[in-house]
Amino acid sequence: MDKKEQINFWYVIVAMFSILFLQNVYNNYTKVEPIPYSQFQHFLEQGQVAEIAITDQYIYGTLKTQHTDGFKDFVTTRVEPEFAEELEKFGVKYSGVVESTWLRDLLSWILPMALFIGVWLFVIRRMSGGMNQGMMSIGKSHAKIFVEKEIKVTFDDVAGVDEAKEELVEIINFLKNPADYGRLGGRAPKGILLVGPPGTGKTLLARAVAGEAAVPFFSISGSEFVEMFVGVGAARVRDLFEQARQLSPAIIFIDELDALGRARGAYGAGGGHDEKEQTLNQLLAELDGFDPSSGIVLLAATNRPEILDPALLRAGRFDRQVLVDRPDKVGREQILAVHAKKVKMNTDVQTEQIAALTPGFTGADLANLINEAALLATRRKAKSVTMDDFNNAIERIVAGLEKRNRLLNPIERRVAAFHELGHTMVALALPGTDEVHKVSIIPRGIGALGYTIQRPTEDRFLMNRAELKNKMAVLLGGRAAEQVVFEEISTGASDDLARATDIARAMVLRYGMSDALGNVAYEREQSDFLQAGMSMPQSRSYSEETANKVDSAVRTLVDQALERAVKILQTNRLLLDQTAEELLKTETLNQPEIAKLKQAIVPGAFDS
Repeated sequence: MDKKEQINFWYVIVAMFSILFLQNVYNNYTKVEPIPYSQFQHFLEQGQVAEIAITDQYIYGTLKTQHTDGFKDFVTTRVEPEFAEELEKFGVKYSGVVESTWLRDLLSWILPMALFIGVWLFVIRRMSGGMNQGMMSIGKSHAKIFVEKEIKVTFDDVAGVDEAKEELVEIINFLKNPADYGRLGGRAPKGILLVGPPGTGKTLLARAVAGEAAVPFFSISGSEFVEMFVGVGAARVRDLFEQARQLSPAIIFIDELDALGRARGAYGAGGGHDEKEQTLNQLLAELDGFDPSSGIVLLAATNRPEILDPALLRAGRFDRQVLVDRPDKVGREQILAVHAKKVKMNTDVQTEQIAALTPGFTGADLANLINEAALLATRRKAKSVTMDDFNNAIERIVAGLEKRNRLLNPIERRVAAFHELGHTMVALALPGTDEVHKVSIIPRGIGALGYTIQRPTEDRFLMNRAELKNKMAVLLGGRAAEQVVFEEISTGASDDLARATDIARAMVLRYGMSDALGNVAYEREQSDFLQAGMSMPQSRSYSEETANKVDSAVRTLVDQALERAVKILQTNRLLLDQTAEELLKTETLNQPEIAKLKQAIVPGAFDS
């Protein structure tokens, strides 16, 4: 129970006892003595009754003088005169009983009211998100507050994002010593926006800042501000900043800012009075209103910065944007070293080799990789995690779970073997392609009947036209092998065709690599942070005639790549058949077999 609710509850208890006490005092002051009816008749005979009031059941009266027992007012029950005479004739002592009905009368209106209030409180609490929340907490912030001792994350626990850490050291210095920090007139940035793909450690960085600065840390998701009631989000923003001011210096961290800070009027049909817009407006007002010297720093994280409202990103609000990108090879080694401390490793495990096999992996992916490797080692009852466990874990993550119980008929196994070897042999024959690590025809994942694992030997950030054409040829190597061997094509190359087409279209529309269309960018490159399936539609900014030329250029590039792959496999047809028979027997080709295949293959010119 909340402390304020507990205090209010005791107030009610004290008030109830006070009312009962006052009622008792009043009753004693206005004491009415119940007396037998025979005593009332005795008072009448002696002339001691001053006045009476008669009801259906009772007689209320007042004596002329106070009785020796200390009462003056009395009440007795009515008895029929005939019945009273009969009782006196036989010498029976009789009296009326006065029933006290005050408790019954009190409960008759208290219990229905209490029942009504109880049901009302139950409904209100359920609507406001749980029985542990007060009736008036609907406009309160739901931020999780972590005090200094609860945050044990430091920059030692964050690896692979050295540039981002350097940007945030300034915030720590400001929170530790705000007075000295502004001695030259400078001020700390009001807000810092952490931008990067999912899983790169944005939330971990924010917690590390709080742990290093040893200040209270308010953590809340952007979606928690918006409720079904209009105005609740704005009230929660006000309450969040008010709590932070009371505990300053402090850090406010808003995760998934795009849920709250989406550009107004740009997406959806919500008008100017939309609840999300009210919440965003209140956040903008709070960012303008608080003094940076008060010791409050606002951190936020998003993986979709392109949809944020421009008013959020202007100077004076989120002054600084820190990119938390996917780690490079050195960064991956550092991240693996941090997570490897929790796992018992074999001496053959080399983090450098694992980092080389995992380009494009984020920090979360690497943590998951180590966990998968440890689970595989535990499953086979090993004493430590070996390099084979990591290789199997990488295959499990990249290609999916093995489906050994998925039985293929002999024709499908043969097609899958030639298809995967087509990729492999084209990759080995062409220069500048990614290194082939493993080939298998064991089904994996949802629909893969086989797989070829290629991993680059180093991180690449630029690719020229020849390398892109080689990449397309490798992707179409499976389709080419089916044409050369079976003189027929299957549905197994659908994903390869889509990826090759995407590369060709990007070469034509974005990179200006088509001789027919020249050095013109017809399409903007979409943000790297957009997740799969989340790309935004773009309006076409070229004519129908140009669109026809684009389609023709894309088809030409894809056809050329397929022709090159076919030429390579025709030149090495005998080697292709021999290796396919070996693959059908063993189901897997590892590094030694692939190295032997690379030496035997005829590279040729294969002009692009």
